[in-house]
Amino acid sequence: MSPGSLPFRPDRPAVVELAAGTAVARTDRYEVLLIHDPSEDRWCLPKGHLEPGETLEECALRELREETGLARAELGPELGEAHYRFYSPKRERNVIKTSVYFLALSPPDPVTLEVGFDGHRWLTPARATALVTRDTEREVVAKVAPALKQLRPP
Repeated sequence: MSPGSLPFRPDRPAVVELAAGTAVARTDRYEVLLIHDPSEDRWCLPKGHLEPGETLEECALRELREETGLARAELGPELGEAHYRFYSPKRERNVIKTSVYFLALSPPDPVTLEVGFDGHRWLTPARATALVTRDTEREVVAKVAPALKQLRPP
């Protein structure tokens, strides 16, 4: 859960949110990018909310470019979905959230983090799986190596 969020409250109104993100891998090495969110002290994948009229694929690429500056990344196959829910006291609402993740491939361009993130690491899928903070994202990162092997056998 993020700061300012609490366990789901069935006695409060709810909103449904949809987000998209990427597990971005380098085209020259079997490494995955994680970014660090200091507000929650967590390592995560780039992702964000779907904007009106936007497809999941467009959202995933936009968020990747905004959060990392990796403008030449190309979207690959869908890796999976994460579902979770929580209560946001700031909004006085429950949030029921679905995040859809895609594999993205990026040339070895420099990472330029969006304000709000304070670090990044390129890691093997196994190391990234161990470092990512949330179980839902850990499951997505665990699917990167098999997806990469299908796209480009070692």
